[in-house]
Amino acid sequence: MAKENQKTESGKEGKDKGVLYRIAGPVVVAKGLKARMYDVVRVGNEKLMGEVIQITDDKCVIQVYEDTSGIKPGEPVTNTGLPLAVELGPGLLTSIYDGIQRPLPVLQKKVGDFISRGVYADGLDLHKKWEFKAIARKGDSVKGGDVIGEVEETQGMVHKIMVPPSISGKITDIKSGKFTVEETVAVIDGKKEIMMMQKWPVRVPRPNKKKLAPEMPLITGQRIFDVLFPLAKGGTAAIPGPFGAGKTVSQQQLAKWSDADIVVYIGCGERGNEMTEVLTEFPHLIDPKNGRPLMNRTVLIANTSNMPVAAREASVYTGITIAEYFRDMGYSVSLMADSTSRWAEAMREISSRLEEMPGEEGYPAYLSTRLAEFYERAGRVIPLGKAYNEKEAKEGSVTIIGAVSPPGGDFSEPVTQGTLRVTKTFWALDAKLAQRRHFPSINWLISYSLYLDVLEPWFAQNVSAEWRPLVDKMMTILQEEEKLMEIVQLVGSDALPEKQQIVLEVARMIREFMLQQNAYHEVDTFCELKKSYLMMKIIMHFSDLANNALDKGARIKDILQIRSKNKIADAKFTKQHEKLLADVQKEMNADFDRLIK
Repeated sequence: MAKENQKTESGKEGKDKGVLYRIAGPVVVAKGLKARMYDVVRVGNEKLMGEVIQITDDKCVIQVYEDTSGIKPGEPVTNTGLPLAVELGPGLLTSIYDGIQRPLPVLQKKVGDFISRGVYADGLDLHKKWEFKAIARKGDSVKGGDVIGEVEETQGMVHKIMVPPSISGKITDIKSGKFTVEETVAVIDGKKEIMMMQKWPVRVPRPNKKKLAPEMPLITGQRIFDVLFPLAKGGTAAIPGPFGAGKTVSQQQLAKWSDADIVVYIGCGERGNEMTEVLTEFPHLIDPKNGRPLMNRTVLIANTSNMPVAAREASVYTGITIAEYFRDMGYSVSLMADSTSRWAEAMREISSRLEEMPGEEGYPAYLSTRLAEFYERAGRVIPLGKAYNEKEAKEGSVTIIGAVSPPGGDFSEPVTQGTLRVTKTFWALDAKLAQRRHFPSINWLISYSLYLDVLEPWFAQNVSAEWRPLVDKMMTILQEEEKLMEIVQLVGSDALPEKQQIVLEVARMIREFMLQQNAYHEVDTFCELKKSYLMMKIIMHFSDLANNALDKGARIKDILQIRSKNKIADAKFTKQHEKLLADVQKEMNADFDRLIK
C-alpha cells in the first residue's frame, strides 16, 4: 500500500457529487451520485458522514452515521471514493472511540460534552512522535505481515509494525528514530513507502495463512466458566440475560482476568449510564498480571443508545477489525460486544426505512447471516508473515464474547437464536439466580460449551487427568438435583430416600462453594485452575465418603451434620488454599472413620 493510499481521509472530498432526493431518518437517498457499494460519502451542507448501502439506477441509498434532523432535499452529497476504514497503528491502546473511530476525548476538546454534527477527528494522533525501533535490515526481503520494527505503545505493550498485506519486496531503506504515524519508516523496492499506520476497510476480514483448531482454553479465573463451560482461545461465546442479571460485571471480570493480551470492549447501543460506568471504571482498573492500568492493553468503543443508530452497526465492525490487527501481531485478543441485540435493533430500524421485507419479529431476513459473518471473524490463526521470534511459531487469536439482551429475558427471540446457531459456548444469565444473590448468575442447566471434548487433552496435560471425569460427575449431580427439587417442594427433603438426600447436599456444596464467586473480594475475584480442581476433588471426595458410610450403616442425619465439609468454603477466600483443603480432607476422613466405627 503506497503512502498516498494510506493517508487518512481527514475530510477530503472526491469529485463525484449528487443531491439529496429523499430523507427518512438515518436513511437518505441521493440522486446523480456516482458511487460503489459501501463508499463513504459526505451528506448535506454540514458534510455528515454516511455509507452507501444500496444502489438502484441513478439513486444511491445511504445510511448516515450522524443525526439527520434539519437537512433537506437538494443539499449536496459528495463521494469520497473510499470504503469505511479504520486507522491502525500506535495509539490505539488506551483510546476511547465512538462507532466510526472518532476519539471521544479529542471530540470533547473540540466541541464539548455533546458531539456536534459533521465534526471529524482522526482515529490516531497524527502529530505524536513514537520511538520506532527497526528490527528488519536494509536488503531484507519482506512480504505482507512481516514485522519490520516495534514501538513501545504503552508501558509493557510492544506494538509490532508490520508490512501491509498487499506489499512485498526488498527493503531499500529503514531507520530507527522518532516518527509520527504518517512519516515513512521504511522503503521497499525504492518506491513503496511504509508508515507505522495502515488503513483497513472494516467490512473486509484481514487475511491470514491458516486457521487453527481451538485447542487451548481462554482461562478466565471464573470457576463456572473455566470448569463447567470453558471457552477456547479463538472461540465464540454468547452471554444472554435480562436487565440486571449481571452482564456488565461478567464482561468486566472477563476483560480484567482472562489470559488475553489485548482487550477490545465494544459498548454497542447500551444505555448511557451503563457505558458511563464502564468508561469511568476501566481507566482506574489495575491489571492484576503486572500492576499497571488495565487500559494499557485495552481499546474502548462507546456507542450509546442515544447516539445515531447507523453508527451502532459500524461500531461492531470497527472493533473486530482492530482486534484482527492485534491478532496479526501474534497477540491473543479478547473482544467483548455489549450488546449485539442493540446492533440487531439498529439493523431492524435501517431495514424498515429501506422498506425491506421483514423477517421474524420485524428483524431483517439477513439477521442470521450478519451475525454469522461477525462471529466467523473469531479464530486462532497463523497470521501472515514470518514469526516475530524465530524459535516460536507466529500465532494469534481473536475470541469473541457477545452479550445479548433479549426483551423480557426471552431466549427464543431471533437475536438469541441466531447467535446460538453460530457460537459454541452459551452462558445463560438467570434473573432468578441474580435475585437470590447467586453470582455469577449463570444458569448451569441451560448453559453449555461445545469445547469440552476439544479442551479435555489440554486440561488433562496441564491440570489433571481427573479434570473431565470430575466435571461430568458434578454436572450429573446438578441435573439430578433439579429433578428432585420438584418433589422436595411438595413433601420436603426428609421424605426422600437417603441416597437422594446426599445428592441434594453435594449439589448445595457445588452451588455454594464452587459456582458462587465474589467479583469484589480480593482473593475470590480470580480462581486459578489448580484451586478449582482441588475444590472439585474434595467436594466429590465428600460424596464418595458419604455414600460409602451410608452403605456401611451410618445414619443420614449424622452424615449431613458433619461440619468439616463447610470449611471447604473458606478456601475461596484464602491464598493458602492448598494447606487448608489438605487439612479439611484429613478432618473429613477422621469424621467418617468415627461414623463407621
